[in-house]
Amino acid sequence: MKLGKEKTLRCRLFIVLFFYILAGYFFMMGMQYAFPFFQNPVTEYLYWRLDVIYFLYLVIGMPCIFYHFWKKPWRYLEEVIRAAQTVNDENETPVALSEPLHEVEKQMNGIKMSMLMSRQAAKEAEDKKNELVMYLAHDIRTPLTTVIGYLSLLEEAPDMPEAQRAKYVGTALKKAERLETLINEMFEITRYHTNRIRLDKRPVDLHALLSQVIDDFYPALTKKGNTINMSVETLESEGLTVAGDAEKLARVFHNLLKNAVSYSDAGTEIRILAEKRNRHVVILFENHGPEIPKEELEMVFEKFHRLSESRTSDTGGTGLGLSIAREIVRLHGGEITAESSGGMVRFRVVLPCEG
Repeated sequence: MKLGKEKTLRCRLFIVLFFYILAGYFFMMGMQYAFPFFQNPVTEYLYWRLDVIYFLYLVIGMPCIFYHFWKKPWRYLEEVIRAAQTVNDENETPVALSEPLHEVEKQMNGIKMSMLMSRQAAKEAEDKKNELVMYLAHDIRTPLTTVIGYLSLLEEAPDMPEAQRAKYVGTALKKAERLETLINEMFEITRYHTNRIRLDKRPVDLHALLSQVIDDFYPALTKKGNTINMSVETLESEGLTVAGDAEKLARVFHNLLKNAVSYSDAGTEIRILAEKRNRHVVILFENHGPEIPKEELEMVFEKFHRLSESRTSDTGGTGLGLSIAREIVRLHGGEITAESSGGMVRFRVVLPCEG
């Protein structure tokens, strides 16, 4: 118990003792006044021994009072011990203690709630780890099975026609490269989570950086008949720059644009907008395509997360691109969000301006 509780208990003891002694004293005075009116051997005998009776009253009563108050802390301690044994129970039944122990009760319930939340968080982390292992096994097994299958065919048929051999070798190489990409991205996201990535921050011209990233996607854009509309006027007139690692930011924009190109409807326009808002720069990637359900929006940045219909499609990536983008943006002190409505998908990146 706290010092305040000890003082309260001590005050109660003193008050009880005072009134006990006072009550005995007035009782004796009353008896001393009343006995002369009752003349008989018993009252006379008691009258001349009132001091002894009062002494016995004090001798018997005061130890009982002290014993009662002495036992209180031990009863409180036993309550606390019993309650402590239930704190570790995996149920949400709150700890209940006596009124003087309400502060202890509150603290123990806080500890119990923290332990329950820790167990829940550990269980969720374990479930997420198992889910990641399952996704990783799935994504590794698929290209690996293809590589093994085509290499086995090549080994079993040494006289295979050259054109067919070249086709099989090309397919096996493509799947092996996909497998390498997955493993590299897995190592990369692990490095971000363990804070082993250092940023080389310098002034970055967003217009130049976005233009370089867009150039890499012209073959894919041409294939699907898509176009990119970047707000060059806004970027150039504002001279938008951020203090960041150009290589890492290029990775963010590459992953977002790759996502937009992969899931855009054929023949539609992909828009990239950027503007300065106070001390921040907002970059928006917007494309026409299948909407992302609301329950999925918060999960698109999770490792290995892909919409179910995309997992078996040709456009399905490793599921790490958006997660890596989020980690890079966070390292830059910014944030990245997703929204989807009206047949549009938008990813918004907010970064601090330079200096």
